[in-house]
Amino acid sequence: MLEALYAGGVLMLPILGCSVVALTIILERLWTLRRRRIAPKGLGQQVCELISQGQVNVYWLESHSPLGNVLAAGLRNARLGNEQVRARMQESAVAVIHDMERFLSPLGTIAAITPLLGLLGTVVGMIDVFAVIVDAGSAERAQELAGGISQALVTTASGLTVAIPALMFHRYFQRCVEDITVNMEEQAGQVVEYISHHQGELGLAESHDGIDRRPGQRPGQVPEPHERLPEDLPAYMRRDADDPYGGDDGKGAGAGRPS
Repeated sequence: MLEALYAGGVLMLPILGCSVVALTIILERLWTLRRRRIAPKGLGQQVCELISQGQVNVYWLESHSPLGNVLAAGLRNARLGNEQVRARMQESAVAVIHDMERFLSPLGTIAAITPLLGLLGTVVGMIDVFAVIVDAGSAERAQELAGGISQALVTTASGLTVAIPALMFHRYFQRCVEDITVNMEEQAGQVVEYISHHQGELGLAESHDGIDRRPGQRPGQVPEPHERLPEDLPAYMRRDADDPYGGDDGKGAGAGRPS
């Protein structure tokens, strides 16, 4: 490896750098673009079953997977109609697709430029070889010239060695993104179709424990049907259900009480 690096000259350094970057991207995308991590099979059917049971934990759905985040974005707008549900799902899906395509453009660039770098190294090497021919003025150094030509071709071989796997994995990852996108569209369409035929109100829980909270309610706080008053509150400040002067007319407790 070191001999090839020395033989190729200075242009072997960018080719070597491209190989390191390409290998890093390939390993990272192989780990990231897993179907069961992005769009688990059967998640749409599971969400439909939760809707039929009356309540969906949106917090759990968002943290489940990127597909769950897409479905949760649509469920939050279920009361606004199917068009809004589809629009919000599409907006969220665009972000997921953009994340799946991350680093694919640099990988494609590496697959395109490394053969050119190798060709450039070969051309530079051939220029040096022909310069030696002109200076020598005889054919006695043919063996030395052949060795120089073989060394000049090292850069081309190195560039192709990096470019071919990079191009193969670039096409493979593009195909993975397309397949996952189609799967997400199918499961999202299944949920939208189920919502359109769902009878009754859709309950959404947005907490760790699945309790449907009121706006501003703290986690762990149990919702109460009526406001509780302190036990030591004076009697004239209380509003009792049996008090004829304690009506909810907006005038406050004791309003209208005869003096």
